[in-house]
Amino acid sequence: MLPLQVAVLASGHGSNLQALLDAFAAPAAPARIALVVSNQAAAGALERAQRARVPTATIAADGQDADGLLALLARHDVGLVVLAGYLKKVPERVVAAYRGRMLNVHPALLPSFGGPGMYGRRVHEAVLASGARVSGVTVHLVDEQYDHGPIVAQWPVPVRPADTAATLAARVLEAEHRLLPALVAAFARCGGEPRRALAAAAFAPAATIQPDFADALTSR
Repeated sequence: MLPLQVAVLASGHGSNLQALLDAFAAPAAPARIALVVSNQAAAGALERAQRARVPTATIAADGQDADGLLALLARHDVGLVVLAGYLKKVPERVVAAYRGRMLNVHPALLPSFGGPGMYGRRVHEAVLASGARVSGVTVHLVDEQYDHGPIVAQWPVPVRPADTAATLAARVLEAEHRLLPALVAAFARCGGEPRRALAAAAFAPAATIQPDFADALTSR
């Protein structure tokens, strides 16, 4: 079976991209990072991709060139799109073209602490301000709204009494680096079948996951 061709969209320094590059570097890996796209020409994610000899592209800063993005994805035969620290809303036509084949990773347990403007440090500050005792990571399918599509998996991260936004963010990021590659691998192994990613998984207090993805998590 040929590896699933994956495009990663990123606006920042690209640590989640690096986790994916590391996870799928082997020739026998079930997925291959085929393209990295950013709306920021100076994004560190582009540098990481270039070092790994992965094709890169820069799109308009507002991210709204649907024709251009669709052409890029088609040119690289992309079967799965991953938003990894991508801060722009994906055009509706692109979402429609990749319905069930576009994942986003969010640094909190959705549906809490999501939506427009909720990214990066803002998310962790909001979690701490709320008094929540558990935060975590959500990977979900992308739809036409911010942080809204069907949840594929969540990974809980306890909030400690002495946490700052920075310390909480660091622990959540570690969980992102584990969960996202595992789900991409599982998606590839199940042939990219969207229906297998539709059931939401509950993750408190111990991590559980939709059965189709369980082997991928335990094998990494």
